[in-house]
Amino acid sequence: MQWTSLITLNLYFTALTAVNQTFVPLVLPLLVQHFVGPTRQGTYLGRIRLGGLMTALLMQALAGMISDHSTLRWGRRRPFIAGGTLGGLLALAAVGYISHMAGPAGFWALFAAYLLLMAATNVAQAGVQGFIPDLIPPAQHGRYAAAKSLFELLPVIAAAFTVAPLIAHGHMEAGLWVLAGVMLVAVGVTMTVHESPPATPTGGWRWADLARLAEMTAAFTAIILLLGGGVDLAGAALAEAARPAQLGGMIGVGLLSLVAAVIGGVKLSLAIATHGARCPRQGAFTWWVINRLAFLSGAFSLGGFALYFIQGRMHYTVAEAAAPAGRLMMWVGISLLPAAIVSGWLGERLGERRVVILAGGLAVGGTAMMLLAASLPLLYGGAVLLGLATGLFYTANWAWGVGIVPPEEAGRYLGLANLAGAGAGAIGTYIGGPVADFFTRYVPESPGLGYEVVFGLYGALFLLAVLAALAADGEAAKRTPQSDAAPQSAG
Repeated sequence: MQWTSLITLNLYFTALTAVNQTFVPLVLPLLVQHFVGPTRQGTYLGRIRLGGLMTALLMQALAGMISDHSTLRWGRRRPFIAGGTLGGLLALAAVGYISHMAGPAGFWALFAAYLLLMAATNVAQAGVQGFIPDLIPPAQHGRYAAAKSLFELLPVIAAAFTVAPLIAHGHMEAGLWVLAGVMLVAVGVTMTVHESPPATPTGGWRWADLARLAEMTAAFTAIILLLGGGVDLAGAALAEAARPAQLGGMIGVGLLSLVAAVIGGVKLSLAIATHGARCPRQGAFTWWVINRLAFLSGAFSLGGFALYFIQGRMHYTVAEAAAPAGRLMMWVGISLLPAAIVSGWLGERLGERRVVILAGGLAVGGTAMMLLAASLPLLYGGAVLLGLATGLFYTANWAWGVGIVPPEEAGRYLGLANLAGAGAGAIGTYIGGPVADFFTRYVPESPGLGYEVVFGLYGALFLLAVLAALAADGEAAKRTPQSDAAPQSAG
């Protein structure tokens, strides 16, 4: 493969990340607070994230499965990328219009537009992430995974200097037009990828597979809804309790709910989706998804609540907090880049699992520093540690997973792994939001306490990610006793 394929196969991830990194830390928090007010913003942000991300989970898995068996002359993956881009552009235009609305009607219109955005961009993502296993020899997966991470991380920095200032100064529609332009450029480059028809018949896909995907999504959603509802019930029960009982009770309920959602959600959903069929190294695959979901639940949710955290901790208005939230994401992005670049090199020498464990430890440290920070510079320092951790994690975890999934069904299993990508924001915000709102209502003298508690819970998820990586390592050792002697193995 030519070096230009590093760009053409991965550039579309830039557009996907640009949209995500703009909506999660800025667009959704700002509009949700505008529509519902500060006392319920965490709960409603959790609701919109849950709906959008469960849509993402279903659509990415479905599109991955269908594209695995596609025989279209235009290409196996490219039609899905083009169609998803068109839907995404329509959704961005709708959000621009909705930003001028007010009240509950505005929230539900935003909810509908976000569902469309998540459906469309995840159809496109299912296509583009199939390129590497389709077109690249396994021996080169590491370098392409590193390039993928680079193109995913560049927009985190770029958005802080372009889209974030526009939105922070009230020019949301202009920011959305910038995102639309990035998507158009990316899809134009991606359409130049040359795809050959499958060498052998794929055997087609079955409606039963679609039914299992829908069942998997429904089960995962039900688990999150039940656990989030349990947090609400616990909040009602603790409303009249003494202050120490309120604090300890909500922390305990929030922590248990997050852990149960990660582990229980993955195991139940994968059991439904695979219908009892086992891929090679099934145990390692399951713990890989748990590791990915736990880490990304912490990382994505920290970003999603960063604006509210800064607003409460520094006693800012929401308008004053928008610019620091954008700069915080900038510092995350700046530190992501060097970490992502060296992650592939470290993975080849230490083994991808060990790098993932190192990333989990750094993330715990970064979260602790943010919680202890009394000024913006210290807060940004914690963001740097978190960025280093996430950069190491992105490349090492993806290379590890690509080596685990069966090559002939890469689209299907990597689509199922979107339990982590889609479920991360859903779990963290839907369960964490009511925890934060509880403290906002019942401890009003400490307006930032709820988001400090929630940030601490996300730090615990990073610890869970480390434990899951250790469990995956033990599962692999059961099957291949020599695995530790060959750290270059991706599994």
